[in-house]
Amino acid sequence: MKRAFAAFAVLIFLAGPNLSLAAEPQASLPQLEDEVMCPVCGTLLGLSHSPAAERERVFIRKLIAQGKTDDEIKDALVGEYGGQVLALPENRGIDVWAYAVPVIGLVLGLLGVIAAIIVWRRRRPDDDEREDAPAPTEAEEDRLDKDMARFDL
Repeated sequence: MKRAFAAFAVLIFLAGPNLSLAAEPQASLPQLEDEVMCPVCGTLLGLSHSPAAERERVFIRKLIAQGKTDDEIKDALVGEYGGQVLALPENRGIDVWAYAVPVIGLVLGLLGVIAAIIVWRRRRPDDDEREDAPAPTEAEEDRLDKDMARFDL
């Protein structure tokens, strides 16, 4: 038993650099088509059928055949076609505003709704104020009685 364990330990030690316990997922063209844009028409690559989009697909297939990861392929696409080829903006510089503006708008909208509710609740008349309303006149009471009789209520 000790020999088998020792042999296994030596095997792992020798194969260690080549042995990957957590294999990186293989890049796939359908996945990348949803994450990059056509350089000509500006739509997702999966939706574009222009000659430039076909050339981009061929370029991606070559990189996949070379065993490149998603990030390496995206970096190569940015190097080849420019930063506008990525469907999602980068997380630095002015591109951060593409993520920040919707969040800021949502927060401001929620604050506006909360403020409107607070103002609305403060404007609501109290029970004491409702009692100060004048009582209906006799003419109004007669009209109400006639309406109630007419609608059989």
